Amino acid sequence: MTHGGSELKEGREEAPSANEGETAVTAEEKRLLLSPPPPPRPQPGRNTPPPRIGRELLINRIHLAHFRDQPLAIEFTHRRFGSVVRLAVRPLPVVGGVLECLWVDAPAAAGVLSSHALTALIVPRGERHLRAEVRVLAADGRGLRLELPDSALEINERRIDRLPACEVAARVLQNSGSFAGRLIDFNALSFRVALVAASPQTFAWIDPEQPVHAVLFRGEQTFFAGECRITRLEREAEGGTCVLVPAHRHSRRFRRDEVRSQRLVLVPSPNLVFLHPFTGKRVELKVTDLSGSGFAVEEELSRAVLLPGLMLPEAQLDFAGSFQIALSAQVVFQRLPAGGGEAGLVRCGLALLDMPPGDHVRLLALLNQSRDRNAYLCKEVDLEALWDFFFETGFIYPDKYALIEKHKGEIRETCAKLYTRSPEIARTFLYQKGGVILGHLAMIRFWPSAWLIHHHAARKSALNRAGLNVLDQLCRFIHDGLRFRSLHMEHLVCYYRPQNRFPQRVFGGFAEETGDRRVCSVDPFAYLTLGETPAAEGALPAGWVLAAAEDPDLLEMNRFYAHASGGLMAEAFDLTPGSRRDEELAELFRRLGLRRERRRFALRFRGRLKALIVAHLSDIGLNFSELTHCLTILVTDPEGIDAMVLRSALQAAARRAGLTEIVALVYPETAVERAGLAAGKGYHLWIVRTYEAEQPFQKYLKRLTRMP
Repeated sequence: MTHGGSELKEGREEAPSANEGETAVTAEEKRLLLSPPPPPRPQPGRNTPPPRIGRELLINRIHLAHFRDQPLAIEFTHRRFGSVVRLAVRPLPVVGGVLECLWVDAPAAAGVLSSHALTALIVPRGERHLRAEVRVLAADGRGLRLELPDSALEINERRIDRLPACEVAARVLQNSGSFAGRLIDFNALSFRVALVAASPQTFAWIDPEQPVHAVLFRGEQTFFAGECRITRLEREAEGGTCVLVPAHRHSRRFRRDEVRSQRLVLVPSPNLVFLHPFTGKRVELKVTDLSGSGFAVEEELSRAVLLPGLMLPEAQLDFAGSFQIALSAQVVFQRLPAGGGEAGLVRCGLALLDMPPGDHVRLLALLNQSRDRNAYLCKEVDLEALWDFFFETGFIYPDKYALIEKHKGEIRETCAKLYTRSPEIARTFLYQKGGVILGHLAMIRFWPSAWLIHHHAARKSALNRAGLNVLDQLCRFIHDGLRFRSLHMEHLVCYYRPQNRFPQRVFGGFAEETGDRRVCSVDPFAYLTLGETPAAEGALPAGWVLAAAEDPDLLEMNRFYAHASGGLMAEAFDLTPGSRRDEELAELFRRLGLRRERRRFALRFRGRLKALIVAHLSDIGLNFSELTHCLTILVTDPEGIDAMVLRSALQAAARRAGLTEIVALVYPETAVERAGLAAGKGYHLWIVRTYEAEQPFQKYLKRLTRMP
């Protein structure tokens, strides 16, 4: 390319190499290029002319494109037929109002120059573009030299362009035919895929009048899967392309709940930030409302990037740049602007699929405070205020204190770990005014898929509200988090004394109302205290053996429990043959500086299982009644188990497990009386399946307490 007798300087960015015979510009083509361009095409549907911007801003946008290595476009119009085509060029810095640019595809440019006239230079500017009517100073097979005008038009065509996708695989299925391919481009309304028909299939197998099921994925990660309509189909010899529109703008990710999470509008509202799974580019959208189970965002339709059904495996909620909450989510509904035009806001609702436990706590703690400034989740607790609360409310009554007072140092240390460090295995709910704790509820993940409610109390002056408020917080927490795999909350467990009216009415009453032991079960246990563990094991009578439990023992115990109770204890306590999840939970406790171990023993008589003994070992003070640091004995066959056998078996199990004192829960409770021992008190074991029981329990609690 020459201008003023000089060639483009060496060292400038070179266009892709091409054969000179294919890319040379003829003298006639140069004459046509140097002639004045045809007048610009009218903008359809425009009542007012588009605004003009000055040359300086035009040059700045060109330099930004050069800085980003972003191509510009040259628009050409066919000299005979008026059709328009755009070719990509790479700009160089503007010097003296002259732009030099290089063809991205030189052979394609040679073919266009022979039949088209240059119309305009197109420079991107966000969702708009700048249209400059340039004068061609020189042209050759490498590129163009253009004189920029004094001003350019800022055009907003209000078209919903599709964005190019990056390495996203596609699979389209229809009537047992499966076609593999790739995603080409997409927008918020549709997407285009290129497919290959593998023998014996042909692309003719696809019926454009019938729906298809489309899957978009990368590796093992699925980003979209759903029913779609075909709006355009282009067949080729061994495949083709098709444009697909999701058949449903609303989808139900989870069941429809009668009691739902409350959506809140926060000030300031967070931003949703993510790398788009189709493009890999950063997207940031303003959240309009938020709950513990989902949120909504809005975006301009002309540049919207969220398809209904789209999965976001990794995203963040950014709260004013102060802190971020990691999450995965899915678009579950898309509401388009009224009128069906190409302008306006698209509203999308997203369901939370999972998030790290710590981030989940931070989000729900923020929402709790937004609803009620006295409601706290996993707040760092003033331990002195907490001890005052425990003794003031009678939660630690004289007999209980006599049991724990010798371990008060260990108990203080355990509570400090649980209440001030918020480990991922513990949750605390507080109702507090003016620094005074009025209501408190705590739970801990004590089994691989089950959480134990182990502290619940309220001051008598606030019992009608504070105690129920923390229960309401618990219900909201379960509703918002039970679907999260990271929470591991398939069951909720609670021990309570049947003589205590409040838990009997709340927990026992719900079990009676439900009437389905596979949803909510209550099992009575006898409570034994046998003093300190002897230094040496006493001998069991002849024929009796205590050994490590094996899978056949667990299988026999499960048969017994299914017959005797039909409840949820065996699965909630992870007493199923072959399970190894308990080891993972024990390791998690160790990483948090806490102890939680389990030993299982089988008591057999002449080879036949008579009882299964489970020793739970934990830090003193994890539960003030030592229900997490005791023996649980499940008597499968009471025949022959007298006081001596039962006492000797429990002493042997305690010694082998490392328990210094013997506290035992016995099921069924009649086994203690039958053995000739006196039980000090009884406990009821309440267990629910959270997914099935969560909604009925919330409704039961609201009826019982008349809470909103």
